[in-house]
Amino acid sequence: MDQQQQKGRQKEKIWTKDFILILFANFFIFLGFQMTLPTIPLFVEKLGGNDQLIGYVVGIFTFSALLLRPFAGNLLETRGRGLVYMFGLAIFVLSVGSFGFLMSIALLFLMRVIQGVGWGFSTTASGTIATDLIPASRRGEGMGYFGLSGNLALAFGPSLGLALAHPDTLSFKYFFLICAGLGLVALLLSSRVKFKKVEKKAEVTKRKLDVFEKNALRPSILLFFITITFGGIASFLPLYTAERHIEGIQLYFLVYALALMATRTFAGQLYDRKGHQAVFIPGTILILAAMILLAWLPNSTVLFIAAALYGLGFGSVQPALQAWAIEKSPMNRRGMANATFFSFFDLGVGLGAMVFGQIGHLFGYSSIYKTAAISVFISMLLYVFFLLRERIRLVQHR
Repeated sequence: MDQQQQKGRQKEKIWTKDFILILFANFFIFLGFQMTLPTIPLFVEKLGGNDQLIGYVVGIFTFSALLLRPFAGNLLETRGRGLVYMFGLAIFVLSVGSFGFLMSIALLFLMRVIQGVGWGFSTTASGTIATDLIPASRRGEGMGYFGLSGNLALAFGPSLGLALAHPDTLSFKYFFLICAGLGLVALLLSSRVKFKKVEKKAEVTKRKLDVFEKNALRPSILLFFITITFGGIASFLPLYTAERHIEGIQLYFLVYALALMATRTFAGQLYDRKGHQAVFIPGTILILAAMILLAWLPNSTVLFIAAALYGLGFGSVQPALQAWAIEKSPMNRRGMANATFFSFFDLGVGLGAMVFGQIGHLFGYSSIYKTAAISVFISMLLYVFFLLRERIRLVQHR
């Protein structure tokens, strides 16, 4: 019987036409997004904005995506995968394509809100679509391939964006049109996918206000204090390195992404064998060290070391916390556990960008990374508190 099951498993294909299409669609939309990540602050600066305005423009995007995720999740179950995904991609294309034609920060702020709507819809839908297309017996393997498409975009997107958005290469107008074009490619690819048909269920309608899973709150809170650091890096590191006349910001994002991908070869296996305790503290120590190095930042060598440490640390901690969030939640609540987890991810990035805009304006860029280090340390303290509380609870129930 076991041999028959094994043969059956081997016959279940991951690499179907629809899965390949959605994987490439995911790569192109993430590439377009990652190219804008370090360049939006430069565009705001060109329009005459200061650090405070940069923080608001960057942060509002994640807040609008955050607010739309529960609504998008409900529509996925009532209106269908394809409608939600392609609507989100279309909004992304139109909003990003408009950036280069905007002449005021107020209009850019508005279009960033609209971009966040598109991003919230498309990213909430994409993982669900991939899960539909992957055989249940090979879901972990298939989602690993799907996640890699986003990681590859992360590896090349920021560096490519900074290279293309350089004044000697392209104007911002044509740069944002290229980013929108990548989103259009994703839209065209997804139009060829046969999406799973869903039926409207009464249970979904009754639970419209259900926006989080309580069992996923602890790892999600820990993630929040860690992703605050990402808001500081994505929003202000290009400006910080320019201020200090340090070369190599394009390579920073490449080194970070390669280190992030390298952790996939061992962090997951370590979590499976030893649990989150073997991953979280070492990973957060690496992130803390990266923030300290960025606060110091005397030269390019330190910049690249910080990139490697941050990639190794974040690449270890984020999947471990996500697995913890899902593991502690009931089977029928794992979708909501994922939604809770990524909502806190968005909240951390958005709030980090806004708060760090104020800090950078008042105290300088170096203070951003000193504050980020404090945020990581708070996450470590909370982790120890959660562990002690759990052990006390277990002792009391014996």
